[in-house]
Amino acid sequence: MSATPDRPTAAQRLRTDPDSVERDLAQLVLTVVELLRQLMERQALHRVDKGDLTEEQEERIGMTLMILQQRMEEMCDRHGLRMEDLNLDLGPLGTLLSPAGQA
Repeated sequence: MSATPDRPTAAQRLRTDPDSVERDLAQLVLTVVELLRQLMERQALHRVDKGDLTEEQEERIGMTLMILQQRMEEMCDRHGLRMEDLNLDLGPLGTLLSPAGQA
C-alpha cells in the first residue's frame, strides 16, 4: 500500500526510533491512567449527584482525584509530554479523552 497525504504507510505511522521507546511507552501508560482517572471522576460526580456519598467521602474522593491529576501532570513533565499528548485521535470516532474540565 502506498502512502497518500491522507493515509501514511505503517512505517510512517509507527515510530521505531529506539530513543523514543521509553517516552512512547510512558505516553501509552499515562493515556490509560488518564482514561481511568476521567472514568473515576465521572463515577464520583454521578454518586455525588445521587447523594450516595457522605460529606467525608465526597471530600476524600475530591482530594484523591486532585492529587492524581497533579501526579499525572508531574509524570507528563518528567517524560516531556503535555496532557494534550495523551488524547489519542480515534479518527471518525473523535478523541479518546474528554477535554480538561469536561468530565
